[in-house]
Amino acid sequence: MTGRLDGKVAIVTGAARGLGRAYALKLAELGADVVIADVKLDGAKDWGETLGAESVPAEIVAMGRRSIGVEGDLTKPDNVTRLFEETMKAFGRVDILVNNAGGAIARESGPLATETTQADYDLLMDVNLRSCLLCCQAAAPVMTAQGTGAIVNITSQTGVSMLPGGVLAVYGAAKAAVASLTRNLASQLGPKGIRVNAIAPGIIMTARVATQAAQRGIGTNSQAESLPLRRLGTVDDLTGVLEFLVTDQSRYVTGQVICADGGAVLHPN
Repeated sequence: MTGRLDGKVAIVTGAARGLGRAYALKLAELGADVVIADVKLDGAKDWGETLGAESVPAEIVAMGRRSIGVEGDLTKPDNVTRLFEETMKAFGRVDILVNNAGGAIARESGPLATETTQADYDLLMDVNLRSCLLCCQAAAPVMTAQGTGAIVNITSQTGVSMLPGGVLAVYGAAKAAVASLTRNLASQLGPKGIRVNAIAPGIIMTARVATQAAQRGIGTNSQAESLPLRRLGTVDDLTGVLEFLVTDQSRYVTGQVICADGGAVLHPN
């Protein structure tokens, strides 16, 4: 296999399942060696997601690329340090960082700002913003020494425009902070040869979303019909955006937040 990312090394966080796994497989398809970082490297089984091998790293090796898995909670600085140390030991460089880890994972709260407990506020900010910042901080000196690099942060439709009724307010606030962080890092790191952009997905039908659809009222036909494109997203709809942002197709693009949501956000706040 040959591709536009031959010789490149990528880290994808939250990559053991769902969108993160799709991002990792796309990068491998394009030629990169890929580090799979996740709090649970066997997380796919929790949502009935079928892998093509015993693990995502094994899937990538079967594609003819190199891969390792690094398990750990990336809200903890020591785990982020270990992730980058193991990556450098195995591959000697980091060309691409995809900060995908995160989610609307409040454990004891309702979806509204007034219903969010302090514990869930801390959780949502930590998994969505803190982990992203820590990984960017770790990647910056490595990419600066190389004189090149591409960082792609994953924010959300909810971080660009509010949802009806103000639901997922604190999750949206955390993702809006990721978008702001992206623009600030682009300004800081651009002179070092590092591009920083973000993707803001809408509702994407991953295995987890499909499993939780009825319980959470997401992924419904009415939601699909409300979109200009009249359908919900698939992982392939997102991997194409990632391909654009990590290859030379976007070599003059930095500090941008690209909505991939079927037209859900036409007038960002």
